[in-house]
Amino acid sequence: MKRWLSRAEESLGNHSDRLNAINIFPVADGDTGTNLYQTVRAAARAAQDAETPDLGELLATAGRAAMEDARGNSGTLFAVFLAAFAEPLQGATRLTCTLLASSLHRAQIRSWSALSDPVPGTMLSVLEASAGGAADTASEHAGDDSNHALASTLRASVQHALRAVVRTESQLGPLTDAEVVDAGGVGFLLILDALRAAALGEELQDELLDGLHGYDIQAPHIHNGGDPDGVEVMCTINLSPLDAATLRLHLDELGDSVIMSAVTEVAEGYRWRVHVHVPDPAPALALIHRAGTPVNITVTQLALPAAGDAGR
Repeated sequence: MKRWLSRAEESLGNHSDRLNAINIFPVADGDTGTNLYQTVRAAARAAQDAETPDLGELLATAGRAAMEDARGNSGTLFAVFLAAFAEPLQGATRLTCTLLASSLHRAQIRSWSALSDPVPGTMLSVLEASAGGAADTASEHAGDDSNHALASTLRASVQHALRAVVRTESQLGPLTDAEVVDAGGVGFLLILDALRAAALGEELQDELLDGLHGYDIQAPHIHNGGDPDGVEVMCTINLSPLDAATLRLHLDELGDSVIMSAVTEVAEGYRWRVHVHVPDPAPALALIHRAGTPVNITVTQLALPAAGDAGR
């Protein structure tokens, strides 16, 4: 598992520019690759520092670190995925095909429920497809905890994810118009292939990405044609489930891309990671402060910097 997250960090670092280039949904702000890379890096570093043979405990630690340092929609969804993926692995010291299928299924449910308005044709669809492929293959190997069964399940989950990435182009109008696949979906495919490679002692499959529409380092950055407005607000806050549901409802009324996921249980209820896109940060921050005492607050412009501002 430590090797998985390290391989995923390396892969996303190598591919971040191309992921940024095709990032046009939900906001054409050209940072999906960067956000995923930075969030996975936080998870990888936390995993390397953890000393436990328990796979669930290890990945839960990495998931909390990812959640606290999550960047953007894609990074937040990865953090939700990782925290949920860890749950069926609690107490396990070895990954099997059955545990893999259970972890992907749990992660699929939690990731879809974390968003107020989940949309097909995104990372969510790719996760759903990978979970379905793993479940079907694991069921064919019922009661078989061999490495062979695990290898078959890992490969099936990657192949189903790849087919789902290809489908994203036809599932979302903006992607269809730009003739590109979804950046977050490709990023998750890279993460999943890193798990396959790490678990089986194999190399990453760079050829998986051959032929994906728009995915070419020489291609112009598709997102440069957009001009997103507003800001992205993120924070961490301790709330009861009822107060969290109320805050989510109010944030839905103010903006979009609302993601709320529980990081860990605390005295007040749960520690939540909050993400929303809004035209103006002030009303959203006021709602958040009325709900509780937020920390790790970030407010990021969604609009791309002018050419003369690059690097500032």
